[in-house]
Amino acid sequence: MEIITDAFVGGQGFGSVAEKLLANNCDPNALRNNTVLLTDEWKVFDRAVLKAQESRLNAVADLMTRGLVMPTGTGLAQTVFESQKSSDMADAEVSMDGETRGRNDRITFGIDNLPLPIIHKDFDLSVRTLNMSRRYGQPLDVSQAEIAGRKNAETQEEMLMNGYAYQFNASTIYGYTNHPSRNLYDITDWNGSAFTPEIGLTQILGMKQMALDDDHLGPFVLYLPTDYETVIGEDYKSASDKAFRTRLLEIDQLVEIKVSSKLADNNIVLVEMQSETARMIEAQPLVTVQWETQGGMKTNFKVLAINIPQVRANKDGKMGLVHGGIGIA
Repeated sequence: MEIITDAFVGGQGFGSVAEKLLANNCDPNALRNNTVLLTDEWKVFDRAVLKAQESRLNAVADLMTRGLVMPTGTGLAQTVFESQKSSDMADAEVSMDGETRGRNDRITFGIDNLPLPIIHKDFDLSVRTLNMSRRYGQPLDVSQAEIAGRKNAETQEEMLMNGYAYQFNASTIYGYTNHPSRNLYDITDWNGSAFTPEIGLTQILGMKQMALDDDHLGPFVLYLPTDYETVIGEDYKSASDKAFRTRLLEIDQLVEIKVSSKLADNNIVLVEMQSETARMIEAQPLVTVQWETQGGMKTNFKVLAINIPQVRANKDGKMGLVHGGIGIA
């Protein structure tokens, strides 16, 4: 998956693609027209891309379906998202007459700068292939569009789970497993011979308590690596009709357990589903754009989105994210 930060070189636009973007305030929809693809053909490609996205978005979808998303509406024009993080205040005063002078208090603020790179995957279509489809009624092959949509979604998931080794203007994209303020909790190997579901329950309760101690009360989603999927399906106790997963979901405010292919073995993550902990910054929703090359003989497509995770702590470094691992703390 390729990531780019700017549609232009040195602030200058070159060629018809850049000219269209500059003339339309960097709105990529300016690169969607019916000069090559007809409306129904666009629908075929768009359905393929969206279907692939939906099948691969897991943790990202957990945030977006809960409304934990900040749409900026800036398209490709914005390269950095700036936000504030604040400290807490002292407790409220208690008195009978309300005349007792309280302590003056003031929130202090810090600034977070989040890079907004473009996540994109490209493919192309020859004019001969398009002509064959129209002339002989052969369905358009959308396999390239599906793969492009899947690759785009997988990169979004990777960013949210593990951050992305990418910096712009001294700013970094952090994820659930590399945010510097995340709470760290030691776990045992859930596939080890000494492990029991009772031990696992104690560890998840301990992770939840770390979030509570940071004044983050949930609701929570627990993410597990693929090598723990079998474990949580086993009986909680011998001769029990209750699975380990079922017992975990009886923990107050633990609303879901998900398996993530983007989590490394022996890593588990407990995330509060609140915007103070994590949200997606959506500068540009998923879109497929086109342009022509080689004298019009080839049509190039780019499936792109600017949907970047913002994992957050307050100014005091407290947050509703707990990362469990073997010897991690």
